[in-house]
Amino acid sequence: MSLFSATLLPGLFLIALGALLLAGGGNSLVVSTLKAVPRSPYATALFWGGGALWFLHVVWNISPADMVVFDSPTPFVLIFAAIAVAAVFYVPEFLAVRGLCVITILAAWKILMGLFGEYEHPMRLFATVLAYAAVVKALYFACVPYRARDWLEWLFARTQRTRTLGAASLAYGALLVIIAFTY
Repeated sequence: MSLFSATLLPGLFLIALGALLLAGGGNSLVVSTLKAVPRSPYATALFWGGGALWFLHVVWNISPADMVVFDSPTPFVLIFAAIAVAAVFYVPEFLAVRGLCVITILAAWKILMGLFGEYEHPMRLFATVLAYAAVVKALYFACVPYRARDWLEWLFARTQRTRTLGAASLAYGALLVIIAFTY
């Protein structure tokens, strides 16, 4: 991922998220859909399945230097695939939240790799800070996923909170898009 994409893509994501929160802050369909995500079987299939597939792709492409126990990535892929499938049956609670956390961490990794070593562009730190903040939040919600439900309840308890977060996301996303075009 290039420096341009590593700044532009998070900016576009934040703009879309901010617009959704601003427009749908008072909309009961948007609010009820977002509140249902932590325990939704559809969200679980989307986020956990997508996160597991992305992680398995990363494991499949690990370098020979990273393979300590086995000579091929195949056993690692099979072990992690079995764990991902077993989680669906044995730990189904809040699996959508954990899947979203996996996707967030993997996306932040790609973004940070695109920003790495670009020291002559200090504005890249706006995207770097966002990526690290997303990783910290994802690690927290992966450890205590029921807190994501509580956070969504708190966020949607008042329309003003939802709109404030939407406006902040929209503004930060616009800032990242502008920064992306200055490189």
